[in-house]
Amino acid sequence: MDLGIDGNAALVTAGTAGLGLASAEALARANCDVAVCGRDTDRLAQAEAQLESLGDGDVLAVEADITDEAELEGFVGKTIETFGRLDHVVTSAGGPPSGPFAETTDEEWYDAYDLLVMSVVRTVRAAQPTLSEDGGGTVVNITSRSVKEVIDDLVLSNSVRRAVIGLMKTLSHEFAPDVRVNAVMPGAHETSRIEELVEQGVERGDYADYESGLDDWSEGIPLERVGDPEELGETVAWLSSDRASYINGASVPVDGGSTRSV
Repeated sequence: MDLGIDGNAALVTAGTAGLGLASAEALARANCDVAVCGRDTDRLAQAEAQLESLGDGDVLAVEADITDEAELEGFVGKTIETFGRLDHVVTSAGGPPSGPFAETTDEEWYDAYDLLVMSVVRTVRAAQPTLSEDGGGTVVNITSRSVKEVIDDLVLSNSVRRAVIGLMKTLSHEFAPDVRVNAVMPGAHETSRIEELVEQGVERGDYADYESGLDDWSEGIPLERVGDPEELGETVAWLSSDRASYINGASVPVDGGSTRSV
């Protein structure tokens, strides 16, 4: 499907790995100019090369920590300066530490809030004036299915990510009609993080091999498999396009049907 966003400019935070990178790749395949940021310089260079190979748009890769306000605002500013426009923002972040409530410290709570919520606040605040120009743009927040249905031992993700959904719904009213704001709620996808966890399980003897480990992760998913990150990325790119022009304030599950709540 032609998404009709050729020549648009898109920014993806934490876009050098996982679902952030998958989203940046989908936007690059749609011939957008794409900017990504990350803290690991090697991973940043790899992502830049990968994105440059996918479409006709330009690529900007900036070393920035999304929990650092000045670096994050600098990333947004450099994107606008480089591309001369900004049409689409995708917010992504790594997951906070796992663990039960009783073992979670105050510092971990504040760190999770900075990582998951304030990174979104600061990115959108810096981008919104430009997003609203020339007919408007889009924001897509990558969250987790934990905002819909809590996951054992993920008290930080279960609790803190929900603030992003509240923010998204608010902005979908405040920014309309110029800017559409939506979210995706991914379930398990075969990112490098899941690959690492499965491989560790194989080493411990929990799984006979990698495939049996993936099968374990697929338990309870009606489609009987974990997701391909590309599937999530294509959903994000579609929500960013005019093909989804009447979708605003939506939280879209991308989880193979694993979430049981209505």
